[in-house]
Amino acid sequence: MELLMRRAGQVVTRRLAEDQLFGLSRELGSNAVEVYIHRLRRKLEDMGAGARIENIRGVGYLLRSTE
Repeated sequence: MELLMRRAGQVVTRRLAEDQLFGLSRELGSNAVEVYIHRLRRKLEDMGAGARIENIRGVGYLLRSTE
């Protein structure tokens, strides 16, 4: 979430998210980032936050205000 917040309004690539979350040397499952994004989306929705995480197909993720 911190990475998305620091880059609010900018696309965060999947590769950057992987590197920031797990480091360069760790081998990941193919959907590890998607699982974390799904959990973050659920938490934002449950809290009634004024923001959402959008998937930019083929590029990455974007944190956008809903207000």
